[in-house]
Amino acid sequence: MNPPKTPFALVRDRFERGPNVVADVGNFNVLISSCGRRGALVRLFRSSLTKIGLTGGVYGADASPLSAALQMCDRGFLVPRCTEAAFVPATVDLCRRESITLVVPTIDTELAAYSSARGLFAAASTTVAVSAIETIRTGGDKVETHRWLSNMGFPTVRQWTAGGIPNSATFPLVAKPRFGSASAGVSTLGTREELARIRESEEMIFQERAPGREYTVDVFVDRHGRCRCAVPRQRLEVRAGEVSKARTARHEGLQALATKIAEALPGAYGVMNIQVFVDPESQSMNVIEINPRFGGGFPLTSQAGADYPTWLIQDVLGEHSDANPDSWEDGLIMLRFDDSVFLSAKTVEAE
Repeated sequence: MNPPKTPFALVRDRFERGPNVVADVGNFNVLISSCGRRGALVRLFRSSLTKIGLTGGVYGADASPLSAALQMCDRGFLVPRCTEAAFVPATVDLCRRESITLVVPTIDTELAAYSSARGLFAAASTTVAVSAIETIRTGGDKVETHRWLSNMGFPTVRQWTAGGIPNSATFPLVAKPRFGSASAGVSTLGTREELARIRESEEMIFQERAPGREYTVDVFVDRHGRCRCAVPRQRLEVRAGEVSKARTARHEGLQALATKIAEALPGAYGVMNIQVFVDPESQSMNVIEINPRFGGGFPLTSQAGADYPTWLIQDVLGEHSDANPDSWEDGLIMLRFDDSVFLSAKTVEAE
């Protein structure tokens, strides 16, 4: 078997082959969008295709040729940044030309573009594993997240925008960018003096710090809007906004809460993660964020036995799903480490 070409060569010969060359009929090709450093996700989807017995491959798309995961894909393609108007047309064209069956978005900033264009992808015979735009907007805006949780009666912390913090607020407060992700710009404020230095920003929100331990719950929602599985991961250590050490934790109350939230979100679909603090003494829970995409720590959930990539592919095919809410190992620990991908600088310069 020939080794996969680098994405630079693929970008070149894609045009040499012409725009009408497509994959073999019957192939199930997965496109990991904005694949960046998601090498583990590439491996998981490749394993799922093998497990189900499908031909096809795991392709990658990214705006940068220096994406490590792009080098690990069976084929790789460069596309415009997801914030550019050309992103959707270019990606739809890629899906049609390369017979992509399933697109898996991975970053917050591309979710709205994919959700709004689901019809365009469907016309290219491609399913995008993304929720309806209402859920994307709710998860992407922390003000809307808090409003939705409160209106639906789900437990959450008290939260305010700039200038609206009452005297009754209990310090420390957690300050976050309203539209941020990956913990970028998050800080803890211990006093009102610290608060006064940043409270003028309209793009910041302020939350009372939830007591207890932090969990990320990975949920899988099928095409009928049913949450088929919810796996809590206790976050033991976080580095640069992404979990580096974690442990699966069977917790009936937390699983039930995450399931209710997932099924209440309008048009939820695919893999999502919900962040919750649980007080070990009172067992009170506070939801702080909803992320309608794969989480960075998802490989732990998969390794524990909750095979969301396989279940997602089965769901797209309309087949009976192997999804099982209880078929995962409790107490499995993940310790993440850095790995490397190597390529010649001459290859980059040549392209």
